[in-house]
Amino acid sequence: MFDLTPDEWTAVHLSLRIAIVATLVALPFGIAMAWLLARKEFWGKTLLDGIVHLPLVLPPVVTGYLLLISFGRRSFIGSFLAEQLGIVFSFRWTGAALACGVMGFPLLVRAIRLSIEAIDRKLEDAASTLGANRAFVFLTVTLPLSVPGIVAGMVLCFAKALGEFGATITFVSNIPGETQTISAAIYTYTQIPSGDAAAGRLVIVAIVISLIALVASEWLARYAGARLHGE
Repeated sequence: MFDLTPDEWTAVHLSLRIAIVATLVALPFGIAMAWLLARKEFWGKTLLDGIVHLPLVLPPVVTGYLLLISFGRRSFIGSFLAEQLGIVFSFRWTGAALACGVMGFPLLVRAIRLSIEAIDRKLEDAASTLGANRAFVFLTVTLPLSVPGIVAGMVLCFAKALGEFGATITFVSNIPGETQTISAAIYTYTQIPSGDAAAGRLVIVAIVISLIALVASEWLARYAGARLHGE
């Protein structure tokens, strides 16, 4: 039951690679966006917040199609990246990482934003009165105190990226060894008469990976909280 074939291992490795890259690349943008939404008031904030969370309510196929027309080889952005920087997203694993990052971005931002909003602003104000500039206050006060939220957001983004299907298959298709993730492989195996066993194995693998990620996030959040409170 747990003896995966080389093709199944390839799908697992590719899924982990895509999910990790998507989470790490989205992280700095997520922290910046979360801080902006949590600490700043400006015209259009509600609209920006809605745009950030739009992938959560849009059909994933719509998000994938928007990515295809925006970053495909024939689009302005896609052709520029391909010709000038050699970066290709459409029908590549990098495109799958982009799609997964976009789909997981709202979950990442929301968790970090809630964590930042929970921080007592008096602590930041105290650091400012002692002469620290905004960047130093953010790096030494805001960021460390928001670590539990960052960890939670990263796990949510990783889990979303690991299980993403609709946006990925629309943007980069289902190419074995290149863009066929666990979800796409399960879908493929369910379409063939003899694929139930392979699909079952990958389902178990997906459950195990997700469970490990959740347990690890809980441990890291508790550890970070204990360190921050000096316990």
